[in-house]
Amino acid sequence: MNYKDTLLMPKTEFPMRGNLPNKEPKMQEEWDNQALYQQVQKRTEGRPLFVLHDGPPYANGDLHMGHALNKILKDFIVRYKSMAGFHAPYIPGWDTHGLPIEQTLTKKKKVNRKKMTVAEFRERCAQYAMQQVDNQRTQFKQLGVRGDWENPYITLNKEYEAAQIEVFGEMANKGYIYKGKKPVYWSPSSESALAEAEIEYHDKRSPSIYVGFNVKDAKGVVDGDETFIIWTTTPWTIPANMAIAVHPELTYVTVKANEGKYVIAEKLIDDVAEALEWENPEIVQTFKGSELEFVATQHPIYDRESMIVLGDHVTTDAGTGCVHTAPGHGEDDFLVSQRYGLEVLCPVDEKGYFTDEAPGFEGQFYDAANKEITQKLEETHSLLKLQFITHSYPHDWRTKKPTIFRATAQWFASIKDFRNELLKEIEEVEWTPKWGETRLYNMVRDREDWCISRQRAWGVPIPVVYGEDGTPIITEETIQHISALFREHGSNVWFEREAKDLLPEGFTSEHSPNGTFTKEEDIMDVWFDSGSSHQAVLEQREELDRPADLYLEGSDQYRGWFNSSLSTSVAVSGKAPFKAILSHGFTLDGEGRKMSKSQGNVVVPDKIMKQYGADILRLWVSSVDYQADVRISDDIVKQVSEVYRKIRNTFRFLLGNLHDFDPKTDAVQEENLQEVDRYMLLRLQELTEKVRGAYDRYEFATIYHAVHNFCTIELSSFYLDFAKDVLYIEAKDHARRRSIQTVYHEILTSLVQLLAPILAHTTDEVWKHIPGVEEASVQLTDLPKTKEVKDHKEVKAKWDHFMNVRDDVLKALEQARSEKVIGKSLEAHVTIVPKDGETKELLEQVAHLEQLLIVSGATVSDQDSGAAEYEHVHVRVEAHPGEKCQRCWVVTEELGTSDKHPELCPRCAAIVEEHYEA
Repeated sequence: MNYKDTLLMPKTEFPMRGNLPNKEPKMQEEWDNQALYQQVQKRTEGRPLFVLHDGPPYANGDLHMGHALNKILKDFIVRYKSMAGFHAPYIPGWDTHGLPIEQTLTKKKKVNRKKMTVAEFRERCAQYAMQQVDNQRTQFKQLGVRGDWENPYITLNKEYEAAQIEVFGEMANKGYIYKGKKPVYWSPSSESALAEAEIEYHDKRSPSIYVGFNVKDAKGVVDGDETFIIWTTTPWTIPANMAIAVHPELTYVTVKANEGKYVIAEKLIDDVAEALEWENPEIVQTFKGSELEFVATQHPIYDRESMIVLGDHVTTDAGTGCVHTAPGHGEDDFLVSQRYGLEVLCPVDEKGYFTDEAPGFEGQFYDAANKEITQKLEETHSLLKLQFITHSYPHDWRTKKPTIFRATAQWFASIKDFRNELLKEIEEVEWTPKWGETRLYNMVRDREDWCISRQRAWGVPIPVVYGEDGTPIITEETIQHISALFREHGSNVWFEREAKDLLPEGFTSEHSPNGTFTKEEDIMDVWFDSGSSHQAVLEQREELDRPADLYLEGSDQYRGWFNSSLSTSVAVSGKAPFKAILSHGFTLDGEGRKMSKSQGNVVVPDKIMKQYGADILRLWVSSVDYQADVRISDDIVKQVSEVYRKIRNTFRFLLGNLHDFDPKTDAVQEENLQEVDRYMLLRLQELTEKVRGAYDRYEFATIYHAVHNFCTIELSSFYLDFAKDVLYIEAKDHARRRSIQTVYHEILTSLVQLLAPILAHTTDEVWKHIPGVEEASVQLTDLPKTKEVKDHKEVKAKWDHFMNVRDDVLKALEQARSEKVIGKSLEAHVTIVPKDGETKELLEQVAHLEQLLIVSGATVSDQDSGAAEYEHVHVRVEAHPGEKCQRCWVVTEELGTSDKHPELCPRCAAIVEEHYEA
C-alpha cells in the first residue's frame, strides 16, 4: 500500500501565486458587470450614514503616487464602514478648471487662442478636461477603488457651476464679497492674481541694496543735509517708491560716517555700519520716529518727493529701520499709503513688464530691470551698497516661477468679517493628526481677505455686471437668474451672450439709466470652485449630507481645500462642512527624497500594478505611517510583497485543509472544541478587536502588523504547524480533526473579512473558495464581531503560559540541532523539568504534549541533571530511540507491532486498517 494515499493532504484550487497583474483587471470588470457598488449600497440602505467627501484631484495627467496613497486610504475607510454597520456611499470628484489645462492646450497641444473666441477656447478646455477625467477614472479603478464612478461630481458640470454661483451670491448678500484695488500676489508667468494657497516658497538669488534718499524738506526736524537709508532685495520696486516708513515708537539717530550724515534706527547702527563699512560712526542727533513724520526726501531716480510716514509694521529685525514704501507692490505699503493719501503707483503690467509709468525702464521685464535700476542709482550717487543674497521667496505653485506683489482691482472675500465664526468651527472639528487644528487655526487667525478673482479664461466667471457708472450689480435676483442660466446651459453662456442677455428680462438699475450693462471678465479662483463642493455635492446629492463625516487629503490642503471649503461653508451655512479632518503626508523615494524626474527616482503606481498588482500597492499603503511623509522604492515594495506572499499562503493552507469540511454538517460546537482550538479562537477574537479598533482610528499600519504577526507567529509557527499531524494523519471525521477545521474555517472567514478593505481583490478571490459561504462577494458581508469564548480567562492564562514554556523548548531544540544531536524536531525526545508547581500542573494537564511541541516524545520530570536552564523550565533534548513511521514520520520504538503494517506506528496502523482496508 502507498501510505501517502491514506493521508488527508490539503487540496485547493486556490493558486499559490497571486498573478495579480493579470487577474485584477478581470475581477474589476466582473465587479462592474455585477454593479457591486450598487449592491453594497442597497445592502446597507437604512443604516447610519457615513460620508467621506472626496477632495477633487486635478484633471490633468496620469496618476502619481500621491494620488494612489490618497484614494487607497479613502477606499480603506469607505469599505470598512460599509462592513461595520454604516451606509457609506462614495462619490468621487474632479477639479477641472484652471491654468494648467490652458497651458497644456496652448503649449503642448498647440491650440492658437488668438484664432478662436473665448467660448470656443473654453469648449476645447472642457473637452480636454473630460478626457483627463476618463483617463484618471480608469486608473483609479485599477487601484481597486470602489465608488460611483459613473456618476462622479465634476466642477465643470452645469449643476455644480450653478451651485457655486449661489454660494458666491449668498456671500455677497452677507457683505463678504467686494471689489477693491490693492496689492495681491501676482504671477507674471500665469498673468493672474493668486491666493495665498497658491503660493509656495523656494530659494531665490536676489540683489540686496542699500539706497540713500537725501532730505529735501527738513520740516525743522533735521538739519537738511542728511540722507535716509533704506534696504531692499527688490530694486525693481524703486521706481514705484512713494514714501519711507519709520516706526513712531522707535529711536532714530543721525550718524556721521564716511563724510556723510545718515538717518537710521538706533538699534541697527552696528549692522548698518558693518554692511556699509563705516569707520567710527558718530551719533550727532537722536529723535523719536514720530518726530520724523512728513519730512520730505528726494526720490533717488525721479523728480518727486518721498515723504517720511509712520507705520507700525516697521521692525528692527533687518535693514535700517527706514522702510522703502511702494504702495503698488506691498500690502503694508498699501495700507500706509491709504492713511496718507499717497498714489498707488504700479508701473508693472500683467506680464511683468514695466509700463511708461516707469520712465527709462519701459518694456523691460521687472527682474531683468534690476541691473539697470541699480546702475541708475549708482549714477545718482544713491547706491550705497550692492551685494547678492539667497533667500526664501514666494513662487507660483503651478509654474514654479517667482511672483510679485502688484496692485490691481480684484474681487475679494473678506475672511476677517466672519473670522471668529471660522475659528469657533475649527475648534468643533476632530483633527487627525492633532497638529492640523493648530495649523489651520493659525492660518485663519492671520487671514484678512481672500483674493478670489483670476485673469484667465478657463473657469467659472464671476457673476457680476456693471452699470453705466461702473457700479458692480450683485442682487439676489441677478444671482438666481445667472445660476439658472448656468444650470441650463453651463457657464460658457456667460461668454456667448451680451451682458443684457444674462440679466432677467426687463431688469433695470439706477446705475444704468440707458439700460446698458457690461459684464465682469475675471473668473473665480479654482479654490472657490472646489471649496463650493459642500454646496454643489453634499447638499445636492440625495445620498449625501452636510456636514460630511470626514475630509481626507494631503497635508498641503490645510492651505487649500480644507481652508476654502471651511471659508465658503461657514460663510453660507454658519457651520464647517466636515466633522473630522484626516491628513496624510507626501510620498518620497526610498532615501526620503522628493521624487523628481530629473533625479530619476519617481515611482509611479502604474508600474507597480503592472509588475506586482494593485493589492501589493494597497498593502504598502496599509503598512506606512501615512500621517507623516512616506517612502516607497523597489526594495520596499519587494518587502511588502513578501508579507503578501505570507498572507496568501496562509489563506491557501487554510483553504487546502478545509477541502472536505462543510460547516453546516461538520462544525463542532464551541463547548466541544479541543482546548487548544478554543485558545486559537480566543486569539482570533483578540485580533478582531485590535483590527476593528485600528480601523475606527484609521490606524492601518496597526492592522498590517497585527495580521502579519498573527499569520506568522500564532498560525504558521504554531497552530498550522502542529495541526498537520492531526489534519493529515487522523481519519476524516475524527473529533480532533473536525475541531481544528471548525476553528480554521472561522479564522479564514474572519481574516478574509478583516482584510477585505485592504486586499480588495485577493479577499474576494479567497471568498469564492471558502466552504459554506453564501454571499457572492466578501464585500457584501459585515466584519466579524468579537465574541466571548467559553472559559476565556482560564483558557487564556493557561495557554499563554504554555506558549512561554513552548518558547523555552524551541530554544532547546534549536540548540540541539546546532550541536547535531538531532536533525528535524520529530527526531527528538525532550525531558522538561518545570521550575514551579504551576508549570508542572500545566504540562501534566496538556494532552498530546509531544504533538504540540512537534517532537516524538515528551516527558515531564521533577529533575534531570542533564537539562539546560531556561526562563520557565529546564530542558534536555536527546535523539528519540526507535525508527520513523513511514506515514506520520514520528520516531517510535513500537514500529512493527502491526503484522500487516510493520512500517507504521500503532496509531497509523489502526487508522489504515479501520478506514482504508474495510
